[in-house]
Amino acid sequence: MADRYFFDRPITASHATLDGPEAHHLIHVMRIRPGDQIIVFDGSGSEFAATVSRLDRRTVALDIGPRREVDRELPSSVEIGVALPKGDRGRWLVEKLTELGVTRIVPLTTVRSVVRVDEKSLGRLRRGVVEASKQCGRNRLLEITSPQPWQSYVESAAAPWRLVAHLAPSGTTPLAISVSAGAELAIAIGPEGGLIDEEAEAAVAAGWRIVGLGPRILRVETAAVALAAWAADQVMTAADARSQQHRPA
Repeated sequence: MADRYFFDRPITASHATLDGPEAHHLIHVMRIRPGDQIIVFDGSGSEFAATVSRLDRRTVALDIGPRREVDRELPSSVEIGVALPKGDRGRWLVEKLTELGVTRIVPLTTVRSVVRVDEKSLGRLRRGVVEASKQCGRNRLLEITSPQPWQSYVESAAAPWRLVAHLAPSGTTPLAISVSAGAELAIAIGPEGGLIDEEAEAAVAAGWRIVGLGPRILRVETAAVALAAWAADQVMTAADARSQQHRPA
């Protein structure tokens, strides 16, 4: 499979010019030459085979092939609201949630949050989404929203399935839950020190369901990846079951 590169603007013509970090990587790392082929995508859900027509020190001119609609997204939306961990752990988390097909990440601010997400850090995280999408083959970019306070998030989330990871005796393992086909999920995960009881209670009052991941205390990124993998499996299994039901005998 040819290497994949990202256009930060819509691809609408049969010729396009790649610049910035993507062009730099092609020119100075990959040592691309005229006639070489790559795959490009613009985050809209499509990808294009492209042939290098010419290049200079900063830009790569491409002949763009036909649009290919290649859908590698989950059949319904999975949103993860999470109090992000510090530094490389946060970037790793974003990378893995991108690979797992998560639709959206909402950075959350809680009483025990250790990271305050600003525009600079959002920019770094979003660049990580692009890199992960290039690697895993996604043609739509995972969305990272602006940060939200815990209270406003749990009160405003509209997904019919809303789950909060919380280490509590009353927690119900997610594996005991079966999601219906087409249902959207929102999963909220607190910070390293956990949610305070008032935050968990606010979520329950807003219609969220408390779930547990066993008796051990997990890192934020471990919990997020485990729940994202479970959610992806749930929505794919439900979609497959519905497809089988509607298949002619």
